[in-house]
Amino acid sequence: MCQGMKVQWEAEALMGSPPPEPGWRRFCPRAALSHVGLLVALMLYTAGGGLVFRALEYPAEVAKQEYYRQRLMEERESLLAFVAQSGAGNASDSYSVKDVLSDHLAAYERVLEEASSSGLALEVGRDFPPVEEKWSTVQAVFFSSTVLTTIGYGNVVPETFWGRLFCIAYALVGIPLTLTVIADLGRVFATVVSVLAKQMPAMPRCCSKVSEVNPTGQRSLYAVWGVGFLFVYLSAGAGLFKMWEEDWTFFDGFYFCFITMTTIGFGDIVPKKPNYMLLCTLYILIGLALTSTIIELVRRQYARSWQQLRALSGPLADTLRRLGDAGRGVDVSALHDLRKVLTVVTMPRMNKDGMTEKRQLEWEAAVEAAIRNITAPAEKPPIVQIVIYESSV
Repeated sequence: MCQGMKVQWEAEALMGSPPPEPGWRRFCPRAALSHVGLLVALMLYTAGGGLVFRALEYPAEVAKQEYYRQRLMEERESLLAFVAQSGAGNASDSYSVKDVLSDHLAAYERVLEEASSSGLALEVGRDFPPVEEKWSTVQAVFFSSTVLTTIGYGNVVPETFWGRLFCIAYALVGIPLTLTVIADLGRVFATVVSVLAKQMPAMPRCCSKVSEVNPTGQRSLYAVWGVGFLFVYLSAGAGLFKMWEEDWTFFDGFYFCFITMTTIGFGDIVPKKPNYMLLCTLYILIGLALTSTIIELVRRQYARSWQQLRALSGPLADTLRRLGDAGRGVDVSALHDLRKVLTVVTMPRMNKDGMTEKRQLEWEAAVEAAIRNITAPAEKPPIVQIVIYESSV
């Protein structure tokens, strides 16, 4: 349908008809549905994976917490019983009682540490309740999104055999799908930016002159604008996380957003409120598309700059030969023996003892001749004349 509309518009343009008005007439429902369909497919795949992860890992989490809860109660009762028994014993056995008591305390502290790492709150009066569910439905969906985006914070990981096996298969299928969606979103963003750039008013005269003289500078300006927009997006996310997380500062939110969008994913700072995990997943997905697009733009700018640097750092003969092939009127016929070529630019820094008076006069005469040739009026089209002076210096 969209291709037919394009052909029709081209035919109308050839017949002299005005192009279609920008707006709903240029809207292609099929193209829009394809983009939305990819995003919806990824969302459904992420949600389905989260439900499977919860079904595989949540029973193991409950069993692990129950195991450590029982161990805590047993170690606590054993410690209390020993303290009561030692208090009724003889004072002559105080040294042996101290050694045994230290062993009981060490065992109890070890169980406390393991129980705390498994997600239990160290509250005896409430029978050591769980702090939060690691494999709740929302948390499981958020974990599946970190798998698909290759972020991998590491704060929640599968521990069962079937959970790890499913994670491998899930990632093998889902990561290519996620990369496809991110690339598709990147193309959409690039199209939107190009359309908006055409609708923007003309640049100031100074900027337009710079872009005409140096197109590379214009591309560099686009890269700078892209990086600036990325920082604005990260700052907006940092402000939201600061409102959602009570113990986060603005810098903590910005740091988390940057580490996430670049897929570094240290896991040292991770959101703890599960109420907005789905919104966080959508924010991360859009941010990854923006980040990948802007990083690619900056990478291309680096590549162009490196190519220009290599071109400037090449031999003089190669540079002049390329200019001559381009037909710019550069005479390179004088470059017969490159090993003996020395372009006179400045006087060499030598001591008076290292250069005879005759050689110094020869150098000065060569420099004066080069200056006269450069400042002389040209009777023909511009030709670069190269003054060559053979020297052992």
